[in-house]
Amino acid sequence: MIGKLRLAFRRLRLGTRLALGLGALSLVVFAVVGTALTTYMRDYLTNQLDDQLGLAQVAQSKSIAQSGTLQGKKYYRWYYAVYDVSGRAPKLRSPEESSDQPRDIAPLTSLAKQQISEDTEVLRTVHLAGKGEYRLRACAVELGVVLVSAAPTDDIDDTMRRLIGVQVIAFALALAVLVEFGRRMLRRGLNPLSDMAHTAHGITSHDLTESAARLPLRADKQGGGPEVEELRTAFNTMLEHIDDSLALRAEAEQRLRRFVADASHELRTPLMSVRGYADLFQYAAANAPEERDKHLRRLRAEAARMGVLLDDLLLLARLDAAEVDAPLRLRDADLVELVEDAASAFRAAHPDHPLAVTSPSVPLALRMDPQRIRQVLDNLLTNAAVHTPAGTPVTVEVDGEGDTAVVRIEDAGPGIPPADREKVFDRFYRVDKARTRDRGGSGLGLSVARSLIRAHGGTVTLDDRPGPTVFQVTLPVP
Repeated sequence: MIGKLRLAFRRLRLGTRLALGLGALSLVVFAVVGTALTTYMRDYLTNQLDDQLGLAQVAQSKSIAQSGTLQGKKYYRWYYAVYDVSGRAPKLRSPEESSDQPRDIAPLTSLAKQQISEDTEVLRTVHLAGKGEYRLRACAVELGVVLVSAAPTDDIDDTMRRLIGVQVIAFALALAVLVEFGRRMLRRGLNPLSDMAHTAHGITSHDLTESAARLPLRADKQGGGPEVEELRTAFNTMLEHIDDSLALRAEAEQRLRRFVADASHELRTPLMSVRGYADLFQYAAANAPEERDKHLRRLRAEAARMGVLLDDLLLLARLDAAEVDAPLRLRDADLVELVEDAASAFRAAHPDHPLAVTSPSVPLALRMDPQRIRQVLDNLLTNAAVHTPAGTPVTVEVDGEGDTAVVRIEDAGPGIPPADREKVFDRFYRVDKARTRDRGGSGLGLSVARSLIRAHGGTVTLDDRPGPTVFQVTLPVP
């Protein structure tokens, strides 16, 4: 039974459970207050009756001292007994009237004995057979004489019953009002929690497996106090975080699709060329020495281009998983020397682009992979030559700024359109929309450069100011 009640209680809504808990606590408080009030009132009325007994016995003692018996005005339903205590046991005197003493005289005699032993007034509440509860008081009238008076406590009992009845009704009404008012207040205060629950249910109805999935729902009901406000803020912040994560996932999926599409496109062209030239060998005309050598050169060129593309893709994949397979071989090397070597190679390969180098007169030693840093420098310099007209000057500046080393590569060409500046580091992205390979390459050079510099703990950025193209490479100095 108790288990079923607990199960039923747990199934109730939180507001109802809190209201019932508040009601139970209030019931305990009411019970304590009612008990204390009832006890205090009974003690107060009993003390009043004791005082009344004492005042009555003062007058009655004079009558007993004068006439030997109790005479005069008597209280209705009160009993009186006079005892001689000259011996060890009290001896009851004959009453003036038989109705002055109850049939059950033993409690009065017992109280008289107690008064003799204690030699002071004695009070006690007893039950007289056939009469009910009585309050007894024993006092010495004179030496050797004891008066015991008994007053009914019916009025006190009636008063206490009425008081308890009033308390029960008042506390019951107060408890009902408190529970109902508390339930309404709690329901109103917990409405924001219900709104969060509805929001969560609404989110579960969304298909989050779609690439464009978003979470437009938010818990926006106000109220509930600071704690609920804090919970709602945390809940909405969590939804914002999930929404941003979904957006990032969708963007990553779009980039992955573009990457796969671009990689397929880039690999398809050399593969088709290799296949086409291979098919030519099936014809007799291709077996001529001069034709065969021509086709073999083309096959090698396409295979080499495809190999470069695959090497770049493999390098990017290894850089993306640098925690597992770091492709860097770090050692101490001079950055100034690497820049000078890259500049010499550039002048030999692109004599139509004048190159000026500004570098410190002292070595600039860094902890790096010289081969990969040289690859980045060659890439950026080649990019400047490929995308600018012949005769365009190119400048390289090397500088040490505190705990960083900076390499700036600038060309005086037409620059990169503002719409393309934010995308130049994306994989397979070309400013040249015609996707020409004689100038545009595979579109992986800047992506590889950025990934390599990041692997070294540095950055490579493109100056966003209009005008000449300026790439800046920043590397940490140990």
